[in-house]
Amino acid sequence: MARQLTPEMLDPKTPPDVNVTTQPRRPETDPKLGIPVNVNRQGTPRHRLVTIGDSLTHGFQSGAIFNTSLSYPAMIAKELGWFDKFRYPVYNSPGDGLPLNIERLARDLEAKFGSNIDWWEFVSAGLFLQSSMDAVEDYWERGNGSRLPTQTKINHNLAVYGWDLRNTISRTADICQQVIANNPPKDDPVQQIVGNHNERAALRVLNSARDKAGKALSPLQAAAALGAEGTSETGDGDGIETLIILIGANNALGSILTFKVKWTGDGYDDMDKNDIYTVWHPFHFKAELDEMVEEVKKIRARHVIWGTVPHVTIVPFARGISHKIERGSRYFPHYSLPWIGDAEFDSKKHPHITAQEARAIDSAIDQYNEFIADAVRKGRSEGRDWYLFETVGLLDRLASRRYIEDPDARPDWWTEYPLPQPLQVLKPKPDSMFYLSNAQGRIQGGLFSLDGVHPTTIGYGIVAQELMNIMKLAGVKFNGSGNIDFKRLIELDTLISKPPRLANNIFNLIGWVDNNFNLMASLLNSNY
Repeated sequence: MARQLTPEMLDPKTPPDVNVTTQPRRPETDPKLGIPVNVNRQGTPRHRLVTIGDSLTHGFQSGAIFNTSLSYPAMIAKELGWFDKFRYPVYNSPGDGLPLNIERLARDLEAKFGSNIDWWEFVSAGLFLQSSMDAVEDYWERGNGSRLPTQTKINHNLAVYGWDLRNTISRTADICQQVIANNPPKDDPVQQIVGNHNERAALRVLNSARDKAGKALSPLQAAAALGAEGTSETGDGDGIETLIILIGANNALGSILTFKVKWTGDGYDDMDKNDIYTVWHPFHFKAELDEMVEEVKKIRARHVIWGTVPHVTIVPFARGISHKIERGSRYFPHYSLPWIGDAEFDSKKHPHITAQEARAIDSAIDQYNEFIADAVRKGRSEGRDWYLFETVGLLDRLASRRYIEDPDARPDWWTEYPLPQPLQVLKPKPDSMFYLSNAQGRIQGGLFSLDGVHPTTIGYGIVAQELMNIMKLAGVKFNGSGNIDFKRLIELDTLISKPPRLANNIFNLIGWVDNNFNLMASLLNSNY
Protein backbone atom coordinates (compact mmCIF):
# COMPACT_ATOMS: atom_id res chain seq x y z
CA MET A 1 0.00 0.00 0.00
CA ALA A 2 1.30 3.43 -0.96
CA ARG A 3 2.25 5.67 1.92
CA GLN A 4 0.42 8.89 2.56
CA LEU A 5 2.26 12.03 1.48
CA THR A 6 3.16 14.15 4.50
CA PRO A 7 4.40 17.76 4.73
CA GLU A 8 7.81 16.46 5.84
CA MET A 9 8.25 14.83 2.43
CA LEU A 10 7.79 18.08 0.51
CA ASP A 11 10.31 20.70 -0.50
CA PRO A 12 8.63 24.15 -0.42
CA LYS A 13 10.44 25.25 -3.60
CA THR A 14 8.83 22.49 -5.69
CA PRO A 15 6.57 23.96 -8.41
CA PRO A 16 2.84 23.15 -8.22
CA ASP A 17 2.83 21.26 -11.54
CA VAL A 18 5.09 18.58 -10.02
CA ASN A 19 2.93 15.74 -8.73
CA VAL A 20 5.04 14.62 -5.76
CA THR A 21 4.39 10.98 -4.88
CA THR A 22 5.40 8.48 -2.23
CA GLN A 23 5.95 5.66 -4.74
CA PRO A 24 7.74 5.60 -8.11
CA ARG A 25 5.80 5.22 -11.34
CA ARG A 26 5.13 1.61 -12.33
CA PRO A 27 7.10 0.85 -15.53
CA GLU A 28 5.26 -0.63 -18.50
CA THR A 29 6.05 -4.29 -19.06
CA ASP A 30 4.89 -4.45 -22.71
CA PRO A 31 6.98 -2.30 -25.10
CA LYS A 32 3.97 -2.32 -27.47
CA LEU A 33 1.68 -1.02 -24.71
CA GLY A 34 -0.92 -3.59 -25.76
CA ILE A 35 -1.60 -1.85 -29.08
CA PRO A 36 -1.10 -3.93 -32.26
CA VAL A 37 0.34 -2.32 -35.40
CA ASN A 38 0.53 -3.67 -38.94
CA VAL A 39 4.06 -3.01 -40.20
CA ASN A 40 4.86 -2.47 -43.88
CA ARG A 41 8.03 -4.49 -44.39
CA GLN A 42 8.46 -3.91 -48.11
CA GLY A 43 12.00 -3.22 -49.23
CA THR A 44 15.32 -3.14 -47.38
CA PRO A 45 16.03 0.12 -45.51
CA ARG A 46 19.48 1.49 -46.42
CA HIS A 47 20.29 2.19 -42.76
CA ARG A 48 19.66 -0.61 -40.29
CA LEU A 49 20.23 1.47 -37.17
CA VAL A 50 20.21 5.18 -36.31
CA THR A 51 20.44 6.47 -32.73
CA ILE A 52 19.65 9.82 -31.13
CA GLY A 53 20.37 10.72 -27.52
CA ASP A 54 22.86 11.98 -24.98
CA SER A 55 25.92 10.57 -23.19
CA LEU A 56 24.33 7.15 -22.67
CA THR A 57 23.95 6.70 -26.43
CA HIS A 58 27.14 8.58 -27.35
CA GLY A 59 29.17 6.11 -25.24
CA PHE A 60 30.58 8.41 -22.52
CA GLN A 61 32.35 6.81 -19.53
CA SER A 62 34.87 7.68 -16.81
CA GLY A 63 34.72 11.40 -17.57
CA ALA A 64 35.33 11.15 -21.33
CA ILE A 65 33.97 10.18 -24.68
CA PHE A 66 36.57 7.88 -26.16
CA ASN A 67 35.79 4.21 -26.75
CA THR A 68 32.83 4.78 -29.08
CA SER A 69 33.31 1.40 -30.78
CA LEU A 70 31.95 -0.04 -27.53
CA SER A 71 28.92 2.23 -27.21
CA TYR A 72 25.63 0.36 -27.00
CA PRO A 73 24.67 1.41 -30.59
CA ALA A 74 27.97 -0.03 -31.87
CA MET A 75 27.30 -3.26 -29.95
CA ILE A 76 23.87 -3.54 -31.56
CA ALA A 77 25.31 -2.83 -35.01
CA LYS A 78 27.79 -5.64 -34.48
CA GLU A 79 25.00 -8.09 -33.62
CA LEU A 80 23.11 -6.94 -36.71
CA GLY A 81 26.15 -7.87 -38.81
CA TRP A 82 26.27 -4.23 -39.91
CA PHE A 83 29.15 -2.82 -37.88
CA ASP A 84 31.32 -2.31 -40.99
CA LYS A 85 28.68 0.10 -42.33
CA PHE A 86 27.79 1.75 -39.02
CA ARG A 87 29.16 5.32 -38.87
CA TYR A 88 30.06 6.85 -35.50
CA PRO A 89 32.45 9.56 -34.25
CA VAL A 90 35.89 8.72 -32.87
CA TYR A 91 38.00 10.60 -30.33
CA ASN A 92 41.48 9.15 -30.51
CA SER A 93 43.98 11.26 -28.60
CA PRO A 94 47.05 10.95 -26.36
CA GLY A 95 44.79 11.26 -23.31
CA ASP A 96 42.23 8.75 -24.59
CA GLY A 97 39.26 10.97 -25.18
CA LEU A 98 37.53 14.23 -24.42
CA PRO A 99 37.45 16.05 -22.02
CA LEU A 100 39.29 13.97 -19.35
CA ASN A 101 39.60 10.20 -19.09
CA ILE A 102 39.77 9.39 -15.37
CA GLU A 103 40.63 5.74 -16.00
CA ARG A 104 43.63 6.77 -18.11
CA LEU A 105 44.73 9.11 -15.31
CA ALA A 106 44.45 6.28 -12.79
CA ARG A 107 46.66 4.04 -14.90
CA ASP A 108 49.21 6.82 -15.54
CA LEU A 109 49.39 7.55 -11.81
CA GLU A 110 49.81 3.84 -11.11
CA ALA A 111 52.69 3.67 -13.60
CA LYS A 112 54.40 6.62 -11.91
CA PHE A 113 53.68 6.08 -8.21
CA GLY A 114 52.88 2.37 -7.97
CA SER A 115 49.75 0.86 -6.50
CA ASN A 116 49.73 3.16 -3.49
CA ILE A 117 50.01 6.94 -3.17
CA ASP A 118 51.03 7.89 0.35
CA TRP A 119 49.70 11.09 1.87
CA TRP A 120 53.04 12.88 1.45
CA GLU A 121 52.90 12.15 -2.29
CA PHE A 122 49.50 13.81 -2.78
CA VAL A 123 51.03 17.14 -3.82
CA SER A 124 53.33 15.45 -6.36
CA ALA A 125 50.41 13.37 -7.63
CA GLY A 126 48.27 16.48 -7.90
CA LEU A 127 50.95 18.23 -9.93
CA PHE A 128 51.27 15.17 -12.16
CA LEU A 129 47.51 15.16 -12.64
CA GLN A 130 47.60 18.86 -13.50
CA SER A 131 50.36 18.26 -16.07
CA SER A 132 48.38 15.44 -17.68
CA MET A 133 45.28 17.61 -17.88
CA ASP A 134 47.33 20.38 -19.49
CA ALA A 135 48.53 18.00 -22.24
CA VAL A 136 44.95 16.91 -22.97
CA GLU A 137 43.80 20.52 -23.05
CA ASP A 138 46.57 21.49 -25.48
CA TYR A 139 45.76 18.58 -27.82
CA TRP A 140 42.08 19.42 -28.19
CA GLU A 141 42.31 23.21 -28.10
CA ARG A 142 45.46 23.85 -30.13
CA GLY A 143 46.80 20.53 -31.41
CA ASN A 144 45.57 17.85 -33.81
CA GLY A 145 42.33 17.46 -31.88
CA SER A 146 41.26 20.95 -32.92
CA ARG A 147 41.17 19.84 -36.58
CA LEU A 148 38.10 17.90 -37.68
CA PRO A 149 38.42 14.70 -39.72
CA THR A 150 37.26 14.73 -43.33
CA GLN A 151 33.85 13.08 -43.57
CA THR A 152 31.04 13.50 -46.08
CA LYS A 153 28.36 11.06 -44.95
CA ILE A 154 26.03 11.53 -41.99
CA ASN A 155 26.80 9.46 -38.90
CA HIS A 156 24.37 6.80 -37.73
CA ASN A 157 25.08 7.49 -34.06
CA LEU A 158 23.81 11.07 -33.74
CA ALA A 159 23.96 11.30 -29.94
CA VAL A 160 25.94 14.00 -28.11
CA TYR A 161 26.79 13.90 -24.43
CA GLY A 162 25.28 16.69 -22.38
CA TRP A 163 22.40 17.39 -24.77
CA ASP A 164 18.76 17.69 -23.76
CA LEU A 165 15.55 17.81 -25.79
CA ARG A 166 16.05 21.38 -27.05
CA ASN A 167 19.61 20.71 -28.19
CA THR A 168 18.47 17.63 -30.07
CA ILE A 169 15.73 19.62 -31.80
CA SER A 170 17.75 22.72 -32.64
CA ARG A 171 21.53 22.53 -32.19
CA THR A 172 23.77 22.06 -35.24
CA ALA A 173 27.47 21.91 -36.07
CA ASP A 174 27.46 25.53 -37.20
CA ILE A 175 26.08 26.65 -33.85
CA CYS A 176 28.84 24.68 -32.10
CA GLN A 177 31.47 26.26 -34.34
CA GLN A 178 30.16 29.70 -33.47
CA VAL A 179 30.30 28.98 -29.74
CA ILE A 180 33.95 27.95 -30.05
CA ALA A 181 34.76 31.02 -32.18
CA ASN A 182 33.12 33.31 -29.61
CA ASN A 183 35.06 31.69 -26.75
CA PRO A 184 38.68 31.29 -27.87
CA PRO A 185 40.62 28.80 -25.71
CA LYS A 186 42.85 29.99 -22.91
CA ASP A 187 45.76 28.00 -21.52
CA ASP A 188 44.53 28.33 -17.95
CA PRO A 189 47.07 26.90 -15.46
CA VAL A 190 44.31 26.09 -12.93
CA GLN A 191 41.07 25.34 -14.82
CA GLN A 192 42.55 22.80 -17.21
CA ILE A 193 39.43 21.14 -18.55
CA VAL A 194 39.23 21.44 -22.34
CA GLY A 195 37.38 24.62 -23.27
CA ASN A 196 34.03 24.10 -25.04
CA HIS A 197 34.64 20.35 -24.94
CA ASN A 198 30.98 19.60 -25.52
CA GLU A 199 30.92 21.61 -28.75
CA ARG A 200 34.20 20.01 -29.89
CA ALA A 201 32.73 16.55 -29.28
CA ALA A 202 29.49 17.48 -31.04
CA LEU A 203 31.32 18.63 -34.17
CA ARG A 204 32.67 15.11 -34.69
CA VAL A 205 29.09 13.86 -34.57
CA LEU A 206 27.37 16.50 -36.67
CA ASN A 207 29.83 18.32 -38.92
CA SER A 208 28.98 16.00 -41.82
CA ALA A 209 25.23 16.32 -41.16
CA ARG A 210 24.36 18.83 -43.88
CA ASP A 211 21.86 19.10 -46.70
CA LYS A 212 22.84 19.41 -50.37
CA ALA A 213 23.25 23.16 -49.99
CA GLY A 214 25.65 22.67 -47.04
CA LYS A 215 23.17 23.81 -44.38
CA ALA A 216 23.93 22.25 -41.01
CA LEU A 217 21.33 19.85 -39.62
CA SER A 218 20.24 19.03 -36.08
CA PRO A 219 20.30 15.37 -34.97
CA LEU A 220 16.60 15.00 -35.78
CA GLN A 221 17.04 16.62 -39.19
CA ALA A 222 20.07 14.42 -39.87
CA ALA A 223 18.03 11.31 -39.05
CA ALA A 224 15.29 12.56 -41.37
CA ALA A 225 17.86 12.95 -44.16
CA LEU A 226 19.00 9.34 -43.65
CA GLY A 227 15.42 8.13 -43.61
CA ALA A 228 14.68 9.98 -46.84
CA GLU A 229 17.27 7.83 -48.66
CA GLY A 230 14.65 5.07 -48.70
CA THR A 231 15.14 1.39 -49.41
CA SER A 232 18.03 -0.19 -51.27
CA GLU A 233 15.70 -1.53 -53.95
CA THR A 234 13.84 1.61 -55.05
CA GLY A 235 14.95 4.58 -52.95
CA ASP A 236 11.37 4.89 -51.70
CA GLY A 237 9.90 3.80 -48.36
CA ASP A 238 11.66 3.72 -44.99
CA GLY A 239 15.36 4.52 -45.15
CA ILE A 240 15.91 3.52 -41.51
CA GLU A 241 15.03 0.12 -40.14
CA THR A 242 15.31 0.95 -36.39
CA LEU A 243 15.56 4.42 -34.85
CA ILE A 244 16.40 4.53 -31.14
CA ILE A 245 15.74 7.71 -29.14
CA LEU A 246 17.05 7.94 -25.56
CA ILE A 247 16.92 11.59 -24.53
CA GLY A 248 15.73 13.63 -21.54
CA ALA A 249 18.08 12.67 -18.69
CA ASN A 250 19.87 15.99 -19.04
CA ASN A 251 16.61 17.79 -18.36
CA ALA A 252 17.12 16.75 -14.72
CA LEU A 253 20.69 15.44 -14.31
CA GLY A 254 22.17 18.87 -13.66
CA SER A 255 20.47 18.90 -10.27
CA ILE A 256 22.68 16.13 -8.90
CA LEU A 257 25.85 17.16 -10.78
CA THR A 258 25.72 20.70 -9.39
CA PHE A 259 23.77 19.80 -6.23
CA LYS A 260 21.48 22.72 -7.04
CA VAL A 261 17.78 22.38 -7.84
CA LYS A 262 16.81 25.19 -10.18
CA TRP A 263 13.46 24.64 -11.84
CA THR A 264 12.93 26.02 -15.33
CA GLY A 265 11.40 29.43 -15.96
CA ASP A 266 11.43 31.89 -18.83
CA GLY A 267 13.78 30.85 -21.60
CA TYR A 268 13.63 27.12 -20.86
CA ASP A 269 13.48 26.54 -24.63
CA ASP A 270 16.30 28.98 -25.43
CA MET A 271 19.69 27.25 -25.74
CA ASP A 272 21.47 30.53 -24.97
CA LYS A 273 19.67 30.92 -21.65
CA ASN A 274 18.55 27.57 -20.28
CA ASP A 275 21.92 26.48 -18.86
CA ILE A 276 20.91 28.21 -15.62
CA TYR A 277 18.24 25.55 -15.04
CA THR A 278 18.89 22.06 -13.69
CA VAL A 279 15.38 20.52 -13.67
CA TRP A 280 12.60 21.06 -16.19
CA HIS A 281 9.04 21.72 -15.10
CA PRO A 282 6.92 18.78 -16.29
CA PHE A 283 4.84 21.03 -18.56
CA HIS A 284 8.03 22.54 -20.03
CA PHE A 285 9.36 19.03 -20.68
CA LYS A 286 6.08 18.08 -22.35
CA ALA A 287 6.15 21.14 -24.60
CA GLU A 288 9.60 20.19 -25.89
CA LEU A 289 8.72 16.50 -26.13
CA ASP A 290 5.62 17.33 -28.19
CA GLU A 291 7.80 19.30 -30.59
CA MET A 292 10.26 16.42 -30.82
CA VAL A 293 7.49 13.90 -31.46
CA GLU A 294 6.29 15.94 -34.46
CA GLU A 295 9.84 15.95 -35.85
CA VAL A 296 10.22 12.19 -35.34
CA LYS A 297 6.99 11.61 -37.26
CA LYS A 298 8.75 13.10 -40.29
CA ILE A 299 11.57 10.54 -40.10
CA ARG A 300 11.06 7.54 -42.37
CA ALA A 301 11.91 4.82 -39.88
CA ARG A 302 10.24 1.40 -39.86
CA HIS A 303 10.54 0.95 -36.09
CA VAL A 304 11.14 3.62 -33.42
CA ILE A 305 12.14 2.84 -29.84
CA TRP A 306 11.62 5.63 -27.29
CA GLY A 307 13.47 5.36 -23.97
CA THR A 308 12.20 6.70 -20.66
CA VAL A 309 14.29 8.92 -18.37
CA PRO A 310 16.15 7.21 -15.47
CA HIS A 311 15.82 8.46 -11.92
CA VAL A 312 19.00 10.52 -11.78
CA THR A 313 19.13 10.42 -7.98
CA ILE A 314 20.21 6.76 -8.16
CA VAL A 315 23.59 7.28 -9.84
CA PRO A 316 26.47 6.81 -7.36
CA PHE A 317 27.98 10.25 -8.06
CA ALA A 318 25.31 11.58 -5.69
CA ARG A 319 25.90 9.44 -2.62
CA GLY A 320 23.21 9.15 0.01
CA ILE A 321 24.60 10.31 3.35
CA SER A 322 24.12 8.17 6.45
CA HIS A 323 20.95 6.05 6.69
CA LYS A 324 17.54 6.32 5.03
CA ILE A 325 15.29 9.00 6.49
CA GLU A 326 12.94 6.29 7.77
CA ARG A 327 12.26 2.60 7.37
CA GLY A 328 10.89 1.78 3.92
CA SER A 329 11.90 5.11 2.37
CA ARG A 330 13.73 5.41 -0.94
CA TYR A 331 15.66 8.42 0.28
CA PHE A 332 18.63 9.45 2.39
CA PRO A 333 18.58 12.75 4.32
CA HIS A 334 21.18 14.31 2.01
CA TYR A 335 23.02 13.46 -1.21
CA SER A 336 26.55 14.74 -1.72
CA LEU A 337 29.87 13.98 -3.42
CA PRO A 338 30.88 10.31 -3.16
CA TRP A 339 34.20 10.93 -1.45
CA ILE A 340 32.60 12.83 1.45
CA GLY A 341 32.10 10.39 4.31
CA ASP A 342 29.11 10.27 6.62
CA ALA A 343 31.06 11.57 9.60
CA GLU A 344 32.72 14.28 7.52
CA PHE A 345 29.56 15.61 5.86
CA ASP A 346 28.44 19.10 6.92
CA SER A 347 25.26 20.42 5.30
CA LYS A 348 26.47 24.00 5.87
CA LYS A 349 29.75 23.33 4.10
CA HIS A 350 29.35 20.61 1.49
CA PRO A 351 27.27 20.73 -1.73
CA HIS A 352 24.14 18.61 -1.43
CA ILE A 353 20.50 18.12 -2.18
CA THR A 354 17.94 17.00 0.40
CA ALA A 355 15.65 13.98 0.49
CA GLN A 356 12.72 16.29 -0.22
CA GLU A 357 14.44 17.69 -3.31
CA ALA A 358 15.35 14.18 -4.50
CA ARG A 359 11.71 13.09 -4.17
CA ALA A 360 10.56 16.12 -6.18
CA ILE A 361 13.11 15.43 -8.93
CA ASP A 362 12.10 11.76 -9.15
CA SER A 363 8.43 12.72 -9.21
CA ALA A 364 9.01 15.15 -12.07
CA ILE A 365 10.89 12.42 -13.98
CA ASP A 366 7.94 10.08 -13.44
CA GLN A 367 5.77 12.69 -15.15
CA TYR A 368 8.29 13.01 -18.00
CA ASN A 369 8.02 9.27 -18.48
CA GLU A 370 4.25 9.28 -18.53
CA PHE A 371 4.46 11.84 -21.33
CA ILE A 372 6.90 9.63 -23.25
CA ALA A 373 4.69 6.57 -22.74
CA ASP A 374 1.65 8.54 -23.89
CA ALA A 375 3.54 9.63 -27.02
CA VAL A 376 4.31 5.99 -27.84
CA ARG A 377 0.72 4.99 -27.06
CA LYS A 378 -0.64 7.66 -29.39
CA GLY A 379 1.92 6.80 -32.07
CA ARG A 380 0.93 3.15 -32.06
CA SER A 381 -2.75 4.12 -32.13
CA GLU A 382 -1.96 6.07 -35.31
CA GLY A 383 -0.38 2.97 -36.87
CA ARG A 384 3.27 3.83 -36.17
CA ASP A 385 5.50 0.96 -35.05
CA TRP A 386 6.78 2.72 -31.94
CA TYR A 387 8.02 0.97 -28.79
CA LEU A 388 8.74 1.94 -25.19
CA PHE A 389 12.05 1.05 -23.54
CA GLU A 390 11.79 1.50 -19.77
CA THR A 391 15.29 2.77 -19.09
CA VAL A 392 14.02 4.00 -15.73
CA GLY A 393 12.81 0.53 -14.74
CA LEU A 394 16.13 -1.03 -15.71
CA LEU A 395 18.12 1.34 -13.49
CA ASP A 396 15.65 1.06 -10.62
CA ARG A 397 15.97 -2.73 -10.69
CA LEU A 398 19.79 -2.37 -10.44
CA ALA A 399 19.70 0.23 -7.63
CA SER A 400 21.81 -1.22 -4.81
CA ARG A 401 21.32 1.15 -1.90
CA ARG A 402 17.81 2.25 -2.84
CA TYR A 403 16.22 -1.18 -3.27
CA ILE A 404 18.52 -4.22 -3.36
CA GLU A 405 19.91 -3.61 0.14
CA ASP A 406 16.58 -2.37 1.50
CA PRO A 407 13.64 -4.73 0.87
CA ASP A 408 11.28 -2.45 2.83
CA ALA A 409 11.75 0.32 0.25
CA ARG A 410 10.79 -1.78 -2.76
CA PRO A 411 7.55 -0.94 -4.60
CA ASP A 412 5.19 -3.84 -5.25
CA TRP A 413 6.21 -4.12 -8.92
CA TRP A 414 9.96 -4.28 -8.20
CA THR A 415 12.13 -7.31 -8.85
CA GLU A 416 15.91 -7.35 -8.93
CA TYR A 417 17.33 -7.29 -12.47
CA PRO A 418 18.90 -10.68 -13.28
CA LEU A 419 22.42 -10.00 -14.47
CA PRO A 420 23.66 -12.19 -17.34
CA GLN A 421 25.34 -15.36 -16.06
CA PRO A 422 28.93 -14.29 -16.93
CA LEU A 423 28.39 -11.19 -14.76
CA GLN A 424 26.68 -13.12 -11.97
CA VAL A 425 29.79 -15.21 -11.33
CA LEU A 426 32.21 -12.27 -11.14
CA LYS A 427 33.67 -11.66 -7.66
CA PRO A 428 32.33 -9.39 -6.38
CA LYS A 429 29.13 -9.36 -8.45
CA PRO A 430 28.87 -6.00 -10.26
CA ASP A 431 26.51 -3.52 -8.62
CA SER A 432 25.50 0.15 -8.86
CA MET A 433 27.82 1.36 -6.08
CA PHE A 434 30.64 3.79 -6.86
CA TYR A 435 33.51 1.88 -8.46
CA LEU A 436 36.45 1.06 -6.19
CA SER A 437 39.47 -1.18 -6.66
CA ASN A 438 42.86 -1.70 -5.09
CA ALA A 439 45.95 -3.87 -5.52
CA GLN A 440 43.81 -6.98 -5.05
CA GLY A 441 41.30 -5.98 -7.76
CA ARG A 442 37.79 -4.55 -7.95
CA ILE A 443 36.19 -4.36 -4.52
CA GLN A 444 32.92 -2.50 -5.24
CA GLY A 445 30.74 -1.36 -8.14
CA GLY A 446 31.26 -2.37 -11.73
CA LEU A 447 28.12 -1.17 -13.49
CA PHE A 448 29.09 2.52 -13.34
CA SER A 449 32.41 3.86 -14.57
CA LEU A 450 34.83 6.05 -12.62
CA ASP A 451 32.77 9.24 -13.05
CA GLY A 452 29.89 7.70 -11.08
CA VAL A 453 27.33 8.70 -13.73
CA HIS A 454 27.96 6.69 -16.90
CA PRO A 455 28.01 2.90 -17.41
CA THR A 456 31.03 0.69 -17.76
CA THR A 457 31.31 -1.38 -20.94
CA ILE A 458 29.42 -4.28 -19.35
CA GLY A 459 26.78 -1.75 -18.24
CA TYR A 460 26.40 -0.60 -21.84
CA GLY A 461 26.11 -4.27 -22.80
CA ILE A 462 23.05 -4.62 -20.56
CA VAL A 463 21.43 -1.61 -22.26
CA ALA A 464 22.25 -3.03 -25.70
CA GLN A 465 20.72 -6.41 -24.83
CA GLU A 466 17.49 -4.88 -23.53
CA LEU A 467 17.12 -2.79 -26.68
CA MET A 468 17.84 -5.79 -28.90
CA ASN A 469 15.10 -7.70 -27.10
CA ILE A 470 12.66 -5.00 -28.21
CA MET A 471 14.08 -5.04 -31.73
CA LYS A 472 13.44 -8.81 -31.88
CA LEU A 473 9.87 -8.11 -30.81
CA ALA A 474 9.66 -5.73 -33.77
CA GLY A 475 10.80 -8.49 -36.13
CA VAL A 476 14.33 -7.18 -36.70
CA LYS A 477 16.69 -9.92 -37.91
CA PHE A 478 20.12 -10.28 -36.33
CA ASN A 479 23.24 -11.84 -37.78
CA GLY A 480 23.29 -14.50 -35.07
CA SER A 481 21.27 -14.97 -31.92
CA GLY A 482 20.99 -11.27 -31.17
CA ASN A 483 22.53 -11.85 -27.76
CA ILE A 484 25.46 -9.92 -26.33
CA ASP A 485 28.55 -12.02 -25.66
CA PHE A 486 29.19 -10.86 -22.09
CA LYS A 487 32.31 -13.01 -21.74
CA ARG A 488 33.78 -10.98 -24.61
CA LEU A 489 32.64 -7.72 -23.01
CA ILE A 490 34.26 -8.62 -19.72
CA GLU A 491 37.59 -8.94 -21.51
CA LEU A 492 37.05 -5.63 -23.35
CA ASP A 493 35.94 -3.79 -20.20
CA THR A 494 39.26 -2.86 -18.62
CA LEU A 495 37.60 -1.74 -15.39
CA ILE A 496 36.44 -5.35 -14.99
CA SER A 497 39.19 -7.41 -16.61
CA LYS A 498 42.09 -5.22 -15.46
CA PRO A 499 40.98 -3.04 -12.53
CA PRO A 500 43.24 -0.06 -11.85
CA ARG A 501 45.26 -0.88 -8.75
CA LEU A 502 45.14 2.81 -7.91
CA ALA A 503 41.38 3.33 -8.25
CA ASN A 504 40.85 3.52 -4.52
CA ASN A 505 43.60 6.11 -4.29
CA ILE A 506 42.45 8.11 -7.29
CA PHE A 507 39.04 8.25 -5.65
CA ASN A 508 40.64 10.03 -2.70
CA LEU A 509 42.97 11.99 -4.97
CA ILE A 510 40.10 13.32 -7.08
CA GLY A 511 38.41 14.44 -3.90
CA TRP A 512 41.58 16.27 -2.87
CA VAL A 513 42.03 17.86 -6.29
CA ASP A 514 38.34 18.74 -6.45
CA ASN A 515 38.61 20.61 -3.17
CA ASN A 516 41.58 22.57 -4.48
CA PHE A 517 40.86 22.91 -8.21
CA ASN A 518 37.07 22.39 -8.50
CA LEU A 519 37.80 19.51 -10.89
CA MET A 520 34.52 17.59 -10.98
CA ALA A 521 32.34 20.68 -11.36
CA SER A 522 34.42 21.73 -14.37
CA LEU A 523 34.42 18.22 -15.80
CA LEU A 524 30.77 17.29 -15.38
CA ASN A 525 28.75 20.49 -15.31
CA SER A 526 28.69 20.82 -19.10
CA ASN A 527 28.18 17.09 -19.52
CA TYR A 528 24.58 16.97 -18.41
